[in-house]
Amino acid sequence: LEPSPVPPGQQEQRRLEQQHREAVPEADPTQPHAEPLSWPDRRRRDEVSRAATAVSRSLCEGVSVAVSWGVVVPVKRLGIAKTRLASYGEDLRQALALAFAADVVDAALGCALVARVVVITDDPRAAEALAAIGALIAADSPDAGLNPALAHGADLLRASDDTLGIATLSADLPALRSSDLAATLRQVEAGARAFVADAAGDGTTLLAAGPGTALQPAYGPMSRRAHLASGASELPGAAGLRQDVDTPADLAIALRLGVGRHTAALADQVH
Repeated sequence: LEPSPVPPGQQEQRRLEQQHREAVPEADPTQPHAEPLSWPDRRRRDEVSRAATAVSRSLCEGVSVAVSWGVVVPVKRLGIAKTRLASYGEDLRQALALAFAADVVDAALGCALVARVVVITDDPRAAEALAAIGALIAADSPDAGLNPALAHGADLLRASDDTLGIATLSADLPALRSSDLAATLRQVEAGARAFVADAAGDGTTLLAAGPGTALQPAYGPMSRRAHLASGASELPGAAGLRQDVDTPADLAIALRLGVGRHTAALADQVH
């Protein structure tokens, strides 16, 4: 009698079972064996494994990991900047506006998390002075107001390095410290936007967007409310990061907090 034909499905099952029963070939004693990892190698492997796990966990939890930041600082033409400081006289008003911006650039460049700083300005004097201390300078080519200027700066930074987080800083924060900026940037979650309100509580002194996240600046009157409405989270900030200077009273507060070297050099001229 000839055996009954085996259905195709059973044929495949038998084939797999036969492969499973086949003996595993013995190792060829003539071939060299891989050396076991030495203790330092094992330790390095474990360290790499732990680091990879930490990075993966941090990304899942929305925490920034080793993010480098690009900072945009918009600087008005000095002839129209800080008009509420006009009581100091035209020359000192312009000098103060430039000094405030220089101290912001200094603090940003001194921050360990910041890779580069771009200043958006059409003022030749400001451009020359801020380039001399290390800022990249770009013209306000949109010439359509503050928010387009900030978006332009963000685009320039991302074009040079698309892994950067982007932060904007007001140019009138003479009491800003590098360490305070770093502490705030570390709080920005991956894939998120965040901001710091000014001392008055209705404006914005810093707006940040993690790598790959659109900046979406919404500066203007009541910008704190506008940034909240846009989905950005509000972060606490040190006094020097929040204390922008528009008036002589603001400047007095900043001086008490402790200002950067450029503003300090003018302090004895402020009455």
